[in-house]
Amino acid sequence: MLSLTPHLCGSSRGFCVFRFLLISLFVLLACSACKEVGGDKLYALHLQQPPTADDWQRALPRLVTVRGGLPHKEDRLGSIDDDTVHTSTASCHHGSSLPDPIEVDLRAFYTDADLYLRFSWADPTRDATFREWHFDGETWSNGSEYEDGLGVMFDATGSFPRFSCSYACHMKDYGVSSSSFHATNRMQLARDDTWLDLWHWKAQRTGRFGFADDRTLTREGMQGDVAGEIFRDNSQVASQQLAGRQPFDEGDLPLVDYEGLPVAERYLPPGSVAPGSLTDMPNGSRADVVALSSWEGGRWVVVLRRALATGDRRDTVFVPGDEQGVGFGLSIMDFTLREHYASKSEERLVLLSAAVAGRD
Repeated sequence: MLSLTPHLCGSSRGFCVFRFLLISLFVLLACSACKEVGGDKLYALHLQQPPTADDWQRALPRLVTVRGGLPHKEDRLGSIDDDTVHTSTASCHHGSSLPDPIEVDLRAFYTDADLYLRFSWADPTRDATFREWHFDGETWSNGSEYEDGLGVMFDATGSFPRFSCSYACHMKDYGVSSSSFHATNRMQLARDDTWLDLWHWKAQRTGRFGFADDRTLTREGMQGDVAGEIFRDNSQVASQQLAGRQPFDEGDLPLVDYEGLPVAERYLPPGSVAPGSLTDMPNGSRADVVALSSWEGGRWVVVLRRALATGDRRDTVFVPGDEQGVGFGLSIMDFTLREHYASKSEERLVLLSAAVAGRD
């Protein structure tokens, strides 16, 4: 029988140590071969006041791997042909060996009133504009830029004992046009007896204004906690609903610039820009999630804050001391609307009681 205590090995001490190291290496290699570590927990500690920068630095991180998206680079798919659509589609339900996964650093705190979640991930490109307008001195043209984004879904009703993003995946298959893959519809649940609580941060359309869109995901798809669209095209064609014309077509121009000032009949120098989309600030329960975001040194840091209980039955209630916690899933968007990275592991957020955490 192998002893793991070197002094009991006697004259064979070197051989025993060698066997111990060999077995340890085998265990490590076996673990690294696993595709996904089993369910784990993100622990939130109690604070008397909102977390400071020092608090975030000291917090214990939970690293969550997200996979299957498309990174922002010029040639995303290389020489992939149309026949690879079902085996190589970069989507949350097929997975993909093409892009590298992204590791997201999650940390959490809570006070007597609010939950704070911090997300940090590497992204060499800061994509914080959305279809931006550019003025050359004579005409306006619209770009094809898309924004970075973050989505976090909570199993608000506890309907999924082993919750992961797979429960909220695109229910229809992905389409293909040449070598470009695209989703044919948005996300939805396969069940009509429950829902998910979805927080959606978009670098330009919500991040610029300090919030994440508080939404609900059901069998019917995604909808805001307060009905209605809060994003609209910054387009005179769209505003005037001109027959036979499409927003952003040649000859169209923006309504306002980034300062909210009208661009028509006003001198603007060449190189002027304007947003491609306008955001109407949310109200009521749709405005529950406050966001603070920054990009520096090739990393996004996004901090979300929401009340532990909002009073809206569709929103997750975060209960300190609940050892089971709340199941959640995570997605990252890199210069895209749909081809997102998604977590596959079973994740849970647990708010440790103040006594257990030793904060009081």
